Amino acid sequence: MLPVAFLIHLAGAVLLLLWAVRMVRTGVERAHGTRLKSALRGAKGGTPQMALVGMILAVVLQSSTAVGILAAGFVTSGILTVGTGIAALLGADLGSALVVKILSFDLSGLIPFLLLVGATMFLKFEARTIRQTGRIVLGIAFILLSLQMVGDATEPLRDSALMPGMMAYLQGDPLTAFLAAAVIAWVVHSSVATVLLFVTFANSGLLPLEVAVPMVLGANLGGGIIAVWLTRGMEVEARRIPLGNLIFRGVAAAVVLTVSQIVEIPITLLGGSEPVQLVNFHLAFNLGLLVLALPFVRPMARLTAALLPDSAAEAAANDATPTVSMLDHASVDNPRIALASAKRELLRMGETVATMYHPIMELMDGGSPEQIKRVRALDAQVNRKHTEIKLFVAQVQRGKLTEAEAKLGNDLTEFSINLEYIGDIITKSLLNLAEARTKKGLRFSAEGWSEMCNLHSRVEANLQLALNVLVSGDVESARQLVKEKEMMRKLERESHDRHLERLRNGHSDSVDTSDIHLETVRAFKEINSLLVTVAYPILTESGHLLQSRLAQPE
Repeated sequence: MLPVAFLIHLAGAVLLLLWAVRMVRTGVERAHGTRLKSALRGAKGGTPQMALVGMILAVVLQSSTAVGILAAGFVTSGILTVGTGIAALLGADLGSALVVKILSFDLSGLIPFLLLVGATMFLKFEARTIRQTGRIVLGIAFILLSLQMVGDATEPLRDSALMPGMMAYLQGDPLTAFLAAAVIAWVVHSSVATVLLFVTFANSGLLPLEVAVPMVLGANLGGGIIAVWLTRGMEVEARRIPLGNLIFRGVAAAVVLTVSQIVEIPITLLGGSEPVQLVNFHLAFNLGLLVLALPFVRPMARLTAALLPDSAAEAAANDATPTVSMLDHASVDNPRIALASAKRELLRMGETVATMYHPIMELMDGGSPEQIKRVRALDAQVNRKHTEIKLFVAQVQRGKLTEAEAKLGNDLTEFSINLEYIGDIITKSLLNLAEARTKKGLRFSAEGWSEMCNLHSRVEANLQLALNVLVSGDVESARQLVKEKEMMRKLERESHDRHLERLRNGHSDSVDTSDIHLETVRAFKEINSLLVTVAYPILTESGHLLQSRLAQPE
């Protein structure tokens, strides 16, 4: 039996490794998420270019799975095809192998320096980019520290009586080693962390190459399963990307495993020590997979379409299914309960508006007519809910209400009117602009696109804040929401001025998309202003909002 202290030490080291990998990825996404998405969307010209961008993104994010999910989202919005998405994921697989290669070097001497620099950047600076860069540096330090801890934790296993027997069994049953490694990679949700663990075990002399090679192949299979699992709730077209990648990786891993049992793979030519040979084998496998599979991404796209056919009929049936109203008509004579049900229905109306608003930038960048049509169809739900809420509140107000209840009814009606107007802005302005951009084949400048994405994200966050204020009536949240109106006005003006500067400099993309850019930014500002209105009654009642901003005449 292994001592409890050993198991705690090893488990702690492994979990630190998983958390550190996630920490680096989170820091990169928060600091450079918009630029990463722009890089992926800007490489849609061909499969080799997509593979290169996928590789670079995987190195930066330290995760091929993250690239796969990103590509799947772009396929859903029509920005990428399934074939180019599969190419990006094949490149990302090679990128994650490069990450393993980089982290396999003995960099333990850098740990104190990285901890000092990362902690200083994260704790002592307020700028978001600097703080998130500090998070990335700390994550790298923790990865190196965790690998050192894994090596220390496995030291006692060298003298364990269990290890020779276990390794002898796995050496005689490579299929079990292969499948066990696939399960491990899927459970920890990181092929990078899994392969690094195997390399560390090999470095400690615990994992002979005869066992390690099938396990590295199994980790590649498990890495493909992760993305399939995480995208299982997405649209059918998005799920085809990780499925195609899994088929490529799974078939390649099974073929190499079979060949390794028939002929001896000259793995000793890949390095001077077993850990180096193992890392280089993992790298060579993914490089070979990319080179061999890249010409076949389009046939693979057709295969995945056959394996996962479109379910358009089911989607149409689901869209046609009526939603149950929260309005309690039986409680019309009880204003308190009736108005509470109206607030619940208004919240659902706001959630439908949020569903319409969320994909706007993806549609703006290349949404298909079908996707735009699906979003536009939601406006009918918003209009219906608005009418039902307005008539229901009017019916309640015909009864006997207190002054506070009458005011609440008016406030709910006003906000429903504003939400309905937001739906109109989305369908009659933003979706029309998205269609015009697609029809004309225009491209935004990188700077303009980044500005629009940032404004879109800010308004989306304010939309959720507005719905929270609607439910909670919290004064501080209402104050924060009103402050966002001034901030949005400032950001809109800055974007406007920068756009005009680009026009003066003759930036061709800015010239071509000028009207679309300015109207989109103006629409975001208008939507945000309508959302802020939910906070006014709360702040007025609490004395935090003046009746007029005009100065009193002398």
